[in-house]
Amino acid sequence: MAPALIQAAPITTSKEEAEKLMQSTDSADMTRVGPGTVMGTMMRQYWMPACLSSEVKADGDPLRLMILCEKLIAFRDSSGRVGIMDHRCPHRCASLFIGRNEENGIRCVYHGWKFDVDGKCVDMPSVPARMDFKEKVHAKAYKTHEANGLIWVYMGENQSAPPPLPEIEATMHPDAEIWCLQRDCNWLQALEGDIDTSHVGFLHVGSIEADDLDEDHPMRPTVLNRAPDYEVAQADWGVMYGGYRPNDDGQMSWRVAHYMFPFWTQTPNNRFATRAIARAWVPMDDEHSMLFDITCGVDAGNPAYTSTLKDGTPLFAPLEYAPTTTDWYGRWRSPDSQANDWAIDRDSQRNGTQFTGIPNITMQDQAVTESMGPITDHSFENLAPTDQMIARVRRRVLLAARALANKGTLPPGIEDPSIFYRARAGSFLHDPSDTLANAYESALAKAVRWPDKVEAAE
Repeated sequence: MAPALIQAAPITTSKEEAEKLMQSTDSADMTRVGPGTVMGTMMRQYWMPACLSSEVKADGDPLRLMILCEKLIAFRDSSGRVGIMDHRCPHRCASLFIGRNEENGIRCVYHGWKFDVDGKCVDMPSVPARMDFKEKVHAKAYKTHEANGLIWVYMGENQSAPPPLPEIEATMHPDAEIWCLQRDCNWLQALEGDIDTSHVGFLHVGSIEADDLDEDHPMRPTVLNRAPDYEVAQADWGVMYGGYRPNDDGQMSWRVAHYMFPFWTQTPNNRFATRAIARAWVPMDDEHSMLFDITCGVDAGNPAYTSTLKDGTPLFAPLEYAPTTTDWYGRWRSPDSQANDWAIDRDSQRNGTQFTGIPNITMQDQAVTESMGPITDHSFENLAPTDQMIARVRRRVLLAARALANKGTLPPGIEDPSIFYRARAGSFLHDPSDTLANAYESALAKAVRWPDKVEAAE
């Protein structure tokens, strides 16, 4: 059982002060992810995406990783196995990032001590043979798993018996498309941009009219009605919502999306029937997060990113990357940030080319979430009825993390990773008289799923 980490609030002089203190405590528990924190402890129960397979080569350069406030290195040994461990050599704490990746191990350049991918010391050449004690020395190494272009890491305490990997549909496809992007803000506010569907009609398509889009374009209902109604429901895997609007053909347009434990989303900007998506907002530390966007399916890509207006004009500009560096925050960065106001083009904003003046859809999200500051001050917010998904996810996450801390109750998906396979997101049309539950089950029954998993389930 994990140790209790929640401290009783001190006595205050007013109800208002007590509520403010509770809100501050709740916010800290949701956003802090280092070792020993409430949220960090919960996240360490899960397998997490660490890097792409392509980022580490056999006997190649070690890769710096920052995950959950821990400074790690990843390397692929001569046999192709991947190790992820604390960057400090357990001898004198010199960084293994500057070590030699050779002959199935990483060798510290300070005194030559060498470690395999499991953290076992396999050579201690600077110590006389009669005094050698390498069998007693281990680097702090974590379990890894590699599949379908992604390297996973398990950072929980039970390294000898990690849980199964989550059965998230998009991650199970061998030809899944994966891209990454670092964001300079806390994981929660980054993730919340994915589950806030009412922003789409403004931030992303605020300057577009319905006549600019083809009749079957998945963004058309959003443009027709920029203030959708919602249904939100708790799910085995987390929380789901459906934003619904009448379509101009008489059907109901649904945009269904999910929060999945501990930091996954499925966004509704693709076609529900033919494409699966999963987005992991892996906390690097309290103020930086790494997005892993994973999609698979049978259509011609994600319409939100690659589609065009009726006249053939691209809806959004492509995403660009800054040159990669080897520091802790040097991977998968945009060239645009707060330093240059995310390259906002005020003329574009004024003349209606882009509602935001920022042409790429991902950078539109990046700008607004990073503009909130490294960690949002939740006490300054005024949540609206259209923020009910935000509120429900915060409560679900907080209760699960505290239940683990105080009672040892495992969060969803650890013991039964198959629950994640029931989640599918996207846009679809349905009978306007039906409920979210019925509309979702009907769409799920008609969706093209990753076939091997479906056959296995049957």
